[in-house]
Amino acid sequence: MRHIDVANGDADGLCALHQLRLAEPVEAELVTGVKRDIALVGRVRAAPGDLVTVLDVSLERNRAAVERLLAAGVRVRYFDHHHAGEIPRHPGLEAHIETGGGTCTAVLVDGYLAGRFRAWAVVAAFGDNLGALGRRLAAPLGLREDQLEALGELGEAINYNAYGETVADLRVAPAELYRLMRPYPDPFGFLAREAVFEELYNGWREDMNRALAVAPQVDSDAGAVYELPNEPWSRRVTGAFANHLAVTHPTRAHAVLAPNSRGGYIVSVRTPEGSARSADGLAREYPTGGGRQEAAGIDDLPEHELPGFLLRFEAYFGARG
Repeated sequence: MRHIDVANGDADGLCALHQLRLAEPVEAELVTGVKRDIALVGRVRAAPGDLVTVLDVSLERNRAAVERLLAAGVRVRYFDHHHAGEIPRHPGLEAHIETGGGTCTAVLVDGYLAGRFRAWAVVAAFGDNLGALGRRLAAPLGLREDQLEALGELGEAINYNAYGETVADLRVAPAELYRLMRPYPDPFGFLAREAVFEELYNGWREDMNRALAVAPQVDSDAGAVYELPNEPWSRRVTGAFANHLAVTHPTRAHAVLAPNSRGGYIVSVRTPEGSARSADGLAREYPTGGGRQEAAGIDDLPEHELPGFLLRFEAYFGARG
């Protein structure tokens, strides 16, 4: 039997996988990529009896590939918190999927493992812009404030690294970053011994400072929309910048756009705190959109649809319903 791991390349996906493989060490083939590379299961080539473990990519976007694997006699174990649609009923599928908001995939894995490697789940929560959740998870660990801040910075840095149109946009390929994480049962060992954290953290601050110098294209009661220039740093920072805006202006909606190689835009959307309007509700109105309640994105918004998107953003979040 072969093991094949499929994981989003962001903080949540890599930390979820890392926790699971610390608890269940096996040699597994890894399929991962940039954060927006969602349809990862389609890359899997497996045989009857193989086990494919999927973490932090939407079942809705991977449904056909999952059903293909199940029909071929492949077992699939699925951990995720994004919009899933109807979950297939099949004896070969073990689904750990919660889409109600306020959680992330690494926290689902933390529950599955009864908290064995919780510090990595804390890293993931901070990386997924769920700071309050990260602090609640960390409470039983007895961490000092400086330690908690270090985990938060690590989560943000790993998450920042996943954004980009292609792996070439990133500071470190997600597969390589996971390889560097693997020896460390707790993130403090990783922080102490791996120089890659400083590289990611400095890159994150550099790109964030560039983004903070950009004025919003839309600034209204409904929210703000930022269009970044056509540069690799823009594609790298869209998610981190959107998270920053959501934290600093929690009562407003935000969208951050950056040009892609197809002549359109990648888009990150964040919903206001406590809003009944979900970020993925807006994103899924577009063919390449998806995500979760608090945070979502559109992989390819065609240029000619930008004016309509700006109007739709205003109407959607301005309604406050």
